[in-house]
Amino acid sequence: MKAVVCTSYGSPDVLQIREIEKPEPGDKEVLIKVFATTAHFGDTRIRRADPFLVRLVYGAFTPKKDLVLGLEVSGVVESIGNAVTNFKEGDEVFAFTGFGLGGNAEYRCLPAGVGTPHRKGLVAPRPENVTHEESAAVPAGGLTALKNLQKAGIREGQRILINGASGSLGTYAIQLAKHYGAEVTAVCSTRNLDLVKSLGADKVIDYSKEEFTQTHDEYDVVYDAVMKSSASLCRGILKQRGVYLNNTRISGPEHADLLLLKDLVEQGRLKPVLDGTYSIDDIADAHRYVDSGRKRGNVALTVSA
Repeated sequence: MKAVVCTSYGSPDVLQIREIEKPEPGDKEVLIKVFATTAHFGDTRIRRADPFLVRLVYGAFTPKKDLVLGLEVSGVVESIGNAVTNFKEGDEVFAFTGFGLGGNAEYRCLPAGVGTPHRKGLVAPRPENVTHEESAAVPAGGLTALKNLQKAGIREGQRILINGASGSLGTYAIQLAKHYGAEVTAVCSTRNLDLVKSLGADKVIDYSKEEFTQTHDEYDVVYDAVMKSSASLCRGILKQRGVYLNNTRISGPEHADLLLLKDLVEQGRLKPVLDGTYSIDDIADAHRYVDSGRKRGNVALTVSA
């Protein structure tokens, strides 16, 4: 099967399209024929070995042999293991691939069980009202934003500020915060003000004109989705018992979380934002665009027709 292999750490040129062995599902696994996946910011960080912890997980000096990137997929179940009862061949699914990655390929085996640890991957029926490219862009960003807001205990009537509101995490965080009844202030660049307003932001701060940590407003929650600030810098805009969040120290997602995202997408309350779609053969170009910092929402990759 065709897959994107990360041959070393560095620029997008280290990514190569190779033929590797097609996996076979274990007794408790499903084999997914991948129709779409993404070039996620998390993938680019692994490719760049940023942070250094990446090397401890995926290889100290060079990536492990045949390391295939890809945190999320959308496709169809091609075959199932002998012990699988909750999926059947032909089911359309979307999935978070867990620490094993592997989504940037024509096929991916993942555990079908509801109680499977998230690090091994999560699979659920995909939203029926969006394309495979859109549903592929939901799991990684949507789950991260959801777990952060759950950690903060976000609830109706609270005020939340989201830094990096136009990115993959930020676009989901805006919509999820509105789902929970919060008032949202979105921080982004001038070109993305209309986008974040269309997603439900009540107020906006253009970071090119105003430093959000110097605003005179106070918030119950500050979520730095791009991890470019700090708790100390945001202390002045937090209420007395306010919560500062970034993307560290959050609990692992569960199947119920992925099913919640599916339901919200089907209800029209959560919209995947796609900035562009590339063929998997153009993976290096997709990574270059993500690296540029101009990405809005997500970048999808088409794999199979």
